[in-house]
Amino acid sequence: MTPRKVLPLATIAPLVMILATPGHAQVRTEVPPVEAGAKPVTVERIKVHGTALEDNLEGDAVDRDVIVYLPPSYQTERNRRYPVVYALHGYSVGAQQWSQEIHVPQTIEGAFARGAKEMIVVVPDSKTLHNGSMYSSSVTTGDFERYISHDVVAYIDSHYRTIAARKSRGLVGHSMGGYGASRIGMKHPDVFGSLYIMSPCCLSPRRARPLTAEQAKALAEITTAADAAKLPGTLRSLLAGAAAWSPNPANPPLFVDLPYRDTLVQEDVLGRWAANAPLTFVDQYIGNLRQYNGIAIDVGDQDGLRVDAAKLHDVLDRYGLAHTFDVYSGTHTSAMGVRFQNFVMPFFSQRLCTTRKCD
Repeated sequence: MTPRKVLPLATIAPLVMILATPGHAQVRTEVPPVEAGAKPVTVERIKVHGTALEDNLEGDAVDRDVIVYLPPSYQTERNRRYPVVYALHGYSVGAQQWSQEIHVPQTIEGAFARGAKEMIVVVPDSKTLHNGSMYSSSVTTGDFERYISHDVVAYIDSHYRTIAARKSRGLVGHSMGGYGASRIGMKHPDVFGSLYIMSPCCLSPRRARPLTAEQAKALAEITTAADAAKLPGTLRSLLAGAAAWSPNPANPPLFVDLPYRDTLVQEDVLGRWAANAPLTFVDQYIGNLRQYNGIAIDVGDQDGLRVDAAKLHDVLDRYGLAHTFDVYSGTHTSAMGVRFQNFVMPFFSQRLCTTRKCD
């Protein structure tokens, strides 16, 4: 078991759910220095059809953007096969913006130059009508949990020279993507062999906090998806959560049940949300988590999400699950690029199987 970094209690404020700051502006993140001798990777932008997303009630795209980063030797070593890391973006940003925020391909190239074994990195886009799928299973958004764990993996294995074995696949995500890595990781150890959870959101059940009259009025006036797109970020993230965790195919136009009716809290809906909180269901999946070759959790010391990240660490410690937990100096987003190059990529380099005989 790993030692836990102590958090100063006086600075810990209750924080239930952070998805993103309002708006879609790219956040500023630290850029690690360019590594001398780094060789360029090949960037491919493709579409992957989501069988698991067909007939979703939001009308979100079924053919999704996916960015694939192929290592320097991929084009020349034609008989070589590679492990794959699947990287999940956070709320409101999408694959392209998050790639810029973690400074890929520079950080992938830098990791290889610093000694990480070559691997393929795949960034699928999971941005939806309300800016994020939560990587969950819902008739409203489509089954993004299965899209990532099955559709994308199957496509990459059939179109690229991968080592098609669970021990050669890693899963990482930040914020909403950290939630996705937690959720998908707990349920699909048959697909992935190593797990890295960065600043995960939404681990705990949401607390009941009534809406203001103004917020309730804004929600009540929605009649189309276009109306929803005009809402402020706080309410849009509320709709994203409802679309993922309390879908209702009999409740158009948004096909969701909200956790509030007017200004009143709907406890039954919040119960459905709680059922999707990893800290609620993690005890059911300890056996699955034991199958991983490596599990890592990290979070910034100035990130309110550090409280729940520490709780997940505590659960894994309680069950004696080997893992690492790192509280580093930084905010929710400031160190993403540095962490990706200097910690995430080396982690997978050490833990993913790189031979054809992996399972």
